[in-house]
Amino acid sequence: MSDKPLFTLIKVGGKIVEESATLSRFLDDFATVRGYKLLVHGGGRSATRLAERLGIESRLVGGRRITDAETLQVVTMVYGGLVNKQIVAGLQLRGMNALGLTGADMGVIRSTKRPVGEIDYGFVGDVEAVDARALCDLVTQQGIVPVLAPLTYDGRGGLLNTNADTIAGEAAKALSAYFTVRLVYCFEKPGVLRDENDERSVISRLSRADFQALVSDGTIQGGMIPKLENAFAALDAGVSSVLITRADHLSTESGTLIQNTF
Repeated sequence: MSDKPLFTLIKVGGKIVEESATLSRFLDDFATVRGYKLLVHGGGRSATRLAERLGIESRLVGGRRITDAETLQVVTMVYGGLVNKQIVAGLQLRGMNALGLTGADMGVIRSTKRPVGEIDYGFVGDVEAVDARALCDLVTQQGIVPVLAPLTYDGRGGLLNTNADTIAGEAAKALSAYFTVRLVYCFEKPGVLRDENDERSVISRLSRADFQALVSDGTIQGGMIPKLENAFAALDAGVSSVLITRADHLSTESGTLIQNTF
């Protein structure tokens, strides 16, 4: 049993944080999470809506946003501004001393611009390093709840659009040097499902062997595969457990629990 203090890192999808009613309910539940904690958020739908109002075309490939210079300005305004500060304000209301951060703030998340391959993603970053010591000091020495926007720092004065799931996973890995880290991915389903059309078919526990077997027989497919691959990579890097659940189930801790051993 680890003697490191428990740290809960929660990633929540854009739809939940972009609508006032669902955001309020989520923040109520987040406030009940005990101990050290950090929140990573998305905001893609809001970015798409603002881009449309500004006459900027949004292009997505496999759920990933192509980020040209104009789009980078839009996502910076939305992720680092509107969505992030609404969350921070909501946490302050609930008695938490929250601080909104992009990767550029204190240089907490450095990334490199994704190389051009078959697709040119533009100003999209792949995480290179997370300053876990800085985040550790914020939460343990100053009692702060960091709120990370999906923007990272390129080390040369620029911001890069970066997938929020990736930021959560990389931050969890880095923080595992100081804490027993529990990583929670909140999304629109109540967990990993045996039948994608039946929300009662949640797989409550998932081992690596189970995952491989369920991918082989086609039960787990599509976008869930990389999400789970990221989960097991986090476990390999020292994260204690990963929970995949629906945002409004956060307080119940139901969903799919992923650990190396049970």
